[in-house]
Amino acid sequence: MAISSPGVGSGLDVNSIVTQLVAIEKQPLQALQVKASSLQSQLSLYGTIKSQVSALKDAASTLASATSWASQAATSSNTAAATVSVDSTATATSFGLDITRLAQSQTTASRSIAAGASLGAGSGTGQLSIQLGSWGPAGAGPFVAGAGAAVNINVSETDTYTTIANAINAANAGVKATVLKIGNTERLSFQSTTSGSDAGFSIASNGGFAALDSLSFTSLGNGSESALGMESSQVGLNATLKINGVALESATNTVANMVPGVTLNLSQTTTPGSPVQINVAQDKVALQKNIQTFADAYSALSKTLADATKYVQGGRSGVLQGDSTTVGLQSLMRTIIGSSSTGSTYTRLSEVGLEQQTDGSLKLNTTKLATAMGDVSNLQKLFTTNNSNAATNGFGLKLRDLASGLLAADGTVSNKSTALQGAISRNGKEQDRVNDRAAVVEKRLRAQYSALDAQMAKMSGLSSFVTAQLAQWNKTS
Repeated sequence: MAISSPGVGSGLDVNSIVTQLVAIEKQPLQALQVKASSLQSQLSLYGTIKSQVSALKDAASTLASATSWASQAATSSNTAAATVSVDSTATATSFGLDITRLAQSQTTASRSIAAGASLGAGSGTGQLSIQLGSWGPAGAGPFVAGAGAAVNINVSETDTYTTIANAINAANAGVKATVLKIGNTERLSFQSTTSGSDAGFSIASNGGFAALDSLSFTSLGNGSESALGMESSQVGLNATLKINGVALESATNTVANMVPGVTLNLSQTTTPGSPVQINVAQDKVALQKNIQTFADAYSALSKTLADATKYVQGGRSGVLQGDSTTVGLQSLMRTIIGSSSTGSTYTRLSEVGLEQQTDGSLKLNTTKLATAMGDVSNLQKLFTTNNSNAATNGFGLKLRDLASGLLAADGTVSNKSTALQGAISRNGKEQDRVNDRAAVVEKRLRAQYSALDAQMAKMSGLSSFVTAQLAQWNKTS
């Protein structure tokens, strides 16, 4: 196999010559690569703009919605006794709350046995039958079984309190069992899983061995079937309360929708004559937060557009400086923010504290806003009024519709992003064409220089032959 090295025949640095000629052919790449970098920066920036327009849309949509202006906040004058929360259905109201009794679950406790000991000394088996029901509204008995069937738990004389507790808890009988350790002894405690007078329970022991009766509870008199039955620690009772003097009961200490949309969480009884005052009123803190979010979203987008289009003489201008689409968007936003609306006693955003700054951002003047919140109805109308006229609609609708249009499939932001992606794609194809042409040129040049090498090698060989012949002829002469 022949080994070739370009330039051997001619003595020329062929590789260097070809490399430099190909580099000249690839010179357009430099401008294309610079352009590609600029396009990528613009596309990335439009990704940021799209995200910020979306945030502005969300913030404006919140202010355009009557629902967001109807949000209520609740307060309690005594949070140690009761806390309060509201949902979207709550309306403004105020009432006094007296708590005379908290809801409680029924609890019972067994006799003590040695820690870790078995229930009995033999090998008998039996069942505990747990029945849910009520001991009456005052918890004084007699027991009335509920509609559900009793749950039977198999118990062996060799079972420990821990074994029995695990079996009861696994049965989901409406009762939870806990082993209490007191020194070297144990007691088994039962508690109904829910509170209220209708969430009580009775426990009957069914045959097998005498020690099983120690876990029975069929009457409030310490067990009617066995003198060793479980003790009543606490009866199940409803919470008793008064709202504006009206007596009410609740099976739990979470009292929901007795006042529509309002949930009361009871935690302690109140002093007679000193009710907890519950107030439900428009949530002005949430309203101010929504308005601040709107101002922040607008300002963030405004800053991005300003930075992108800025011109710095002798310095680094924005990547979209001079771009008509971006400059037009910036101008449109400022025009809308500075426009007026009809349908409210307020006509401009500056009147309620949203003041446009020289850099295009919005700054919230909380003093002005606090004054405007004295007339929430007209403040709301400034954002929510729909006149079926883009020029005079409320500002929530104006900015929401602007943002929606920009983000639509044929909107300004979407179209600009698509155009930039197309330009990047075309730039990439042009770079490929330049590289392809350079490859063809390189191949042709190497072929030409290879042919030149071959010819120069032949001529060099002929020259050497002629020189040798002349030398021989001179010797002969």
